[in-house]
Amino acid sequence: MWREPSGSTLFRVAWGDGRLSVAPMIRLVVALFAFLLPANALAAGGVVSSADPRATAAGQEILRAGGSAADAAMAMMLALTVVEPQSSGIGGGGLIVYHDAKTGKVATINGREMAPASARPDQFMTDGKPTPFMQAFPGGLSVGVPGNIRLMARAHERWGKLPWARLFEPAIRLAEGFEINATLAGRLREIAPLWKDFPAAQALYWQDGKPKVAGMIQRNPALAELLRTVASNGPDTFYTGAKGQAIVDAVAGSTRNPTALTMADLAAYKAQDRDAVCAPYRQFKVCGMGPPSSGATTILQMLGTIERFDMKKLGPDSPTSWHLIAEAMQLAYADREKWLGDADFGKVPVKGLIDRKYLAARSALISPTKSLPAYEAGTPPGAEPRTAGISSEVPATTHFVAVDGAGNVASMTSTVEGPFGSQLVANGYFLNNELTDFTFTPVKNGAPVANAVAPGKRPLSSMSPTIVYDRKGRVVLAVGSAGGKRIIMHVMKALVGYMDWGLSAKDAIALPNIYFGGSAVMVERGTKLDAMQGQLASLGQTVLATDLPSKLNAVERTSKGWRGAADPRSPGNALSE
Repeated sequence: MWREPSGSTLFRVAWGDGRLSVAPMIRLVVALFAFLLPANALAAGGVVSSADPRATAAGQEILRAGGSAADAAMAMMLALTVVEPQSSGIGGGGLIVYHDAKTGKVATINGREMAPASARPDQFMTDGKPTPFMQAFPGGLSVGVPGNIRLMARAHERWGKLPWARLFEPAIRLAEGFEINATLAGRLREIAPLWKDFPAAQALYWQDGKPKVAGMIQRNPALAELLRTVASNGPDTFYTGAKGQAIVDAVAGSTRNPTALTMADLAAYKAQDRDAVCAPYRQFKVCGMGPPSSGATTILQMLGTIERFDMKKLGPDSPTSWHLIAEAMQLAYADREKWLGDADFGKVPVKGLIDRKYLAARSALISPTKSLPAYEAGTPPGAEPRTAGISSEVPATTHFVAVDGAGNVASMTSTVEGPFGSQLVANGYFLNNELTDFTFTPVKNGAPVANAVAPGKRPLSSMSPTIVYDRKGRVVLAVGSAGGKRIIMHVMKALVGYMDWGLSAKDAIALPNIYFGGSAVMVERGTKLDAMQGQLASLGQTVLATDLPSKLNAVERTSKGWRGAADPRSPGNALSE
């Protein structure tokens, strides 16, 4: 039995026409006051940052109660399940990079979702061709076994300080009633045409036959009850009994793409301790997640290929700087598509991809005065035959960071994949559509695709939780983002801004976003990159200005203490302990 330690029992107070579960009143006052604080916080103690102020306040509350950075991160993950259901939650998975101040070491936990035993290599193929994404993702076929609660349990076991149940308190309060913001209302409006086949989603987020709007109060009693159960009885209750059966039933009973995801699949899931992937860049060391994340490997490849150029001298206002980033980007993504996947299901040449000699050869392909005619994958040391295959990550997801007064640092990205995941609801939360992150075509040109579907396999991810160290071995920056495959580039430009251009985390996050698609380099509309279109195009690229939203969150070390930062493109914020 998972018992709440004595001394931390909740009490109840009346709140309007309902009842609200709260910690001592002082914590409630602190949480409410938090909304009045600035978006970028500076503190001698701990700092938290997330994409929603209510989740950030949850992390702050946990730090002030004596929690570790891991505790604060897990409280934010739970709170985001409630207030940002379109992006992340306990129905999905996550990846965490953690600096343990006591040991001085960096560690990671892989909480990526896993394909059920019923998964088939050709499950996203129709008549010999890839199934259109809009047909593949809604309903049961796209749902992987959720990993965030197992990740949370492992993080709490390794680095937690507060009782397990304490971490659930802010999310439970939110589930009992929170105000829908403009971001959630906009997503509800956009997804509305799809929900004719998803009555459970409508029952939660529609009123009078249409999506709820900003300012309405959203209550989720089923989710509140689920959170109380897991808080009281421990993580196993999420995957077993009636709560686990609800997941199985939602997937099997879906109007769209019903599929077998069994209690045995839920029981088989484990969060995995993994070594961080790290490499030097100038006077820094950059660390992130290994497979099934492509984030750290791809970022370290890009940094390694631009390192021979004097990026500091060029600066952020130079078209050449952004041209070099664009060239490195397209070369690294070519390698990503060919070589990266779940390392438990085939050799992934991570060491070869970030090998200094290999990166020097890739860098030699780049000219500061003209673009390459084509961007092809290389052959890194240790690589086995593979064929490139494009995966289908959709821009969504969320990121949050925490540092505590002892210097522990958590950088975590969490997701349900696309907006509202599979659209299926179990126990009040949305189930992910992560299996559409697999490459739909399992074999190309007679060779296997690294990211093909298989039972028990975890799909390739672009999530890029990152921690940066200085030459003294001190953490100086933790950062990550939302944005599907663009996540890697959002983090990349922030790292270059911080490490090469000497910008604060706040200003590095605010730098223009850049990506690519088809034969064009895409630059963020209305930014300095938009104004550079002609100069960039003169180097040989087709350049397209478009909307490239992001949700970056970061903490950085300063001479006056830790400072948090949040993306100005999102409603997120940072708060000090």
